[in-house]
Amino acid sequence: MLEIDSKFHGQTVITTFDVTPGSAEDVLELLQAAWDEVISKQRGCIAGSIHLNDAHTRIATYSKWDDRKDYQAMLRSAEMRRRNREIQALCKSFEPVMYEVQNVYTA
Repeated sequence: MLEIDSKFHGQTVITTFDVTPGSAEDVLELLQAAWDEVISKQRGCIAGSIHLNDAHTRIATYSKWDDRKDYQAMLRSAEMRRRNREIQALCKSFEPVMYEVQNVYTA
C-alpha cells in the first residue's frame, strides 16, 4: 500500500507526462508494463501509482524508493533506458523530479 508519511526518509519521485488524448492510452500501457515487468522488481522500490487526468492530456506517476541511488540505478538500466525512449516518443515531454516529503495533512 502506498502511504505518504512525513517521517519517510527515502526518495519520492513524481513524474509528469505531457501527452495527447490520442497517445494517452498507449503511454499508460507502456507505463503499466514497465511497472509490472521492471520497476516494481528493482532494488529499493517500495511502491508506485499511475494517474491520468480527465482530459487524457497528463499522466503522473508517484513512486517511493528506499534511496535515491536505487531510483537512479533503475533509470540507468539498459531495459529502462530502452523503455523510456519508447515512452518519450509518444509524449510531448516527460519529467521525473525527486522530492522529499515535508508535511502530510489528513481531513
